[in-house]
Amino acid sequence: MEVAFVTGATGLLGNNLVRALVERGVKVRALARSRQKATAQLSGLDGVEIVGGDLAAVDAFAPAMAGADVLFHCAAYFREAYGGGDHARALHNTNVTGTRALIAAAYVAGVRRMVHTSSIAVLDGPRGATLDETSLRDPENADPYYLSKIETDEVVFAALRQYPDFNACMVLPGWMHGPGDAGPTSAGQFTLDYMNRKLPGATPGTFSVVDARDVASAAIAAAESGRRGERYLAAGRHMTMRDLMDVYEQVTGVPAPKGSVPAAALIAIATVAELGGKLSGKPVLISRATVKLMLREAERTRFNPAKSERELGLTFRAAEDTIRDEVAWFAANGFLQSVQAA
Repeated sequence: MEVAFVTGATGLLGNNLVRALVERGVKVRALARSRQKATAQLSGLDGVEIVGGDLAAVDAFAPAMAGADVLFHCAAYFREAYGGGDHARALHNTNVTGTRALIAAAYVAGVRRMVHTSSIAVLDGPRGATLDETSLRDPENADPYYLSKIETDEVVFAALRQYPDFNACMVLPGWMHGPGDAGPTSAGQFTLDYMNRKLPGATPGTFSVVDARDVASAAIAAAESGRRGERYLAAGRHMTMRDLMDVYEQVTGVPAPKGSVPAAALIAIATVAELGGKLSGKPVLISRATVKLMLREAERTRFNPAKSERELGLTFRAAEDTIRDEVAWFAANGFLQSVQAA
């Protein structure tokens, strides 16, 4: 692997992947909708070429994929989907139609290997069960974002059937945290809200928390040794919200809220937030869709990484290290006025 093309290069996963590739001496063509944002994030990295473009207009940047050894597809419509309102069309246009166009253009450009960033969204099972890559979700149990990820995986499988010499596999992350979250993502916003003492208490639900740097490592390993058409979990560790808050308190010294927020109160808060969002035009911090998902997926976030450990050599760093580095990055980049040391 000498040249890689990375979509979503300014996202939490994308920019960590770009950095990991550069550390390995790989030249990177980094696709970003905003050249200004990409320059701010990636300037100073040797061998990185910023490519302006959007999945809504793949033909405009398709020539830049010529000569790439691997396509890493990290871009997706995600954060806006949980900001209130109906996003089904945008989800389908970007995640499904955009990926289909991207693969077709990449094949024409001569790219024959792809690592697709899928999601634990495509997996499901009974509460308390440990899930693996075969635990596929029934689309009937999927919200619009989850459904778009299921359909996008099918786009990848269709390409494998269409192009016998095309090699693609999938990496399935959990709830990614870590440094470099300039967006910020929902994970990063949670961290900022915690540090600013805006969280009233622990919410119901469980999560599979993973460091974006570990997902980036999994993607690179998948490019090097992943098998055609296979899914590889990179979901991290099962945690309750209280578990996660305890980690924040331990590594930052900022006390965790002691109380809990019941589901009924969360729904009420989300309803008010969405009404306020409609009036202000600003994105909401918690929506009814987010609450519904949180309650639906509770105790369905235990994932078995044995296949990824065996075939990709995947390991997960401690959550304490992830949160410590994430908070330090936010502080160093002006997102926090001060950080209280543990």
